[in-house]
Amino acid sequence: MSETLDCIHAGNPAGDRAVIWLHGLGASGHDFEPIVPELDLPQNHGIHFVFPHAPRRPVTINGGMVMPAWYDIYALQADAAEDEAGIKHAEQLIQKLIEEELRRGVKAENIVLAGFSQGGVIALYTGLRFTEKLSGILALSCYLPLAASLRAEAEQGDLAPRSLPIFQAHGLQDPVVACAMGENSKRYLQQLGYKPEWHSYPMQHSVCEEEIRDIATWLKQRLC
Repeated sequence: MSETLDCIHAGNPAGDRAVIWLHGLGASGHDFEPIVPELDLPQNHGIHFVFPHAPRRPVTINGGMVMPAWYDIYALQADAAEDEAGIKHAEQLIQKLIEEELRRGVKAENIVLAGFSQGGVIALYTGLRFTEKLSGILALSCYLPLAASLRAEAEQGDLAPRSLPIFQAHGLQDPVVACAMGENSKRYLQQLGYKPEWHSYPMQHSVCEEEIRDIATWLKQRLC
């Protein structure tokens, strides 16, 4: 696959640790770039942040409007059909970004895959299936996609180790991706043997200061 993603880079460009952070539907790599200084990581943290821009594509739930999107969304109900081909295509694009960090000399165990909303969906999907164990997955205001296939892959032994650290966070008043979808995803992961760290906050479909502090604590544990 020759397609590559344009990315914004922040932090230490030569760092031996990396965070690949995926934005939500209709946003861009700039969306979470300002969060880097807010995390207040140690000055010598040596972390390279990568913020890719999603490809532009029509999105069914938005009337077919073309916008940055990791995959198509038909509806946001828990039992809605999912764009399996689009999700798998996005997985391949993010795998290429991980592989670029590996070629730079960053070990898989020092790479965090992060994402918000649609980006969090792809972070979960990709991180759980990557052949080497990553440092962790940061999944914000999102849900677990293609859950049935995940169980089948788990039975075949094709998933990441159950010790893979997963940070899940969600707004209690989220009107876009209902908090129940995040909680159901947490329970599903637990049934498969994972131990996601769950956080909820009195907010809507966004990120709050308390959440940023919790993310910073988790990242320091993983990468500093």
